[in-house]
Amino acid sequence: MAKNLVIVESPAKAKTINKFLGKNFQVESCYGHVKDLPKKKLGIDIENEFKPTYQIIPGKRKTLKKLRDLSETMEQVYLATDLDREGEAIAWHLSQELEHTNGGRVVFN
Repeated sequence: MAKNLVIVESPAKAKTINKFLGKNFQVESCYGHVKDLPKKKLGIDIENEFKPTYQIIPGKRKTLKKLRDLSETMEQVYLATDLDREGEAIAWHLSQELEHTNGGRVVFN
């Protein structure tokens, strides 16, 4: 059984990376962004240093639940999103939603 969870952005990347990692790793996709600014509100608190207020994207709750449940059974959780600003935002949001992300960030080239 896998002891380490690796989360990437796309299912195609998950499939490819899974081929290279051993049986101690399970690679899953978050299918892109999991949180965003609200569409019908300003999304920032102008009276609190413009702090953004993110919400879970409709349709991503099931994905987050699956990743959260998996992360609780693993020894290490690695966030391997893309090395760009979007990937960094996705990793940040995942780290907020998943309590068990002790493996840190991973970069694949």
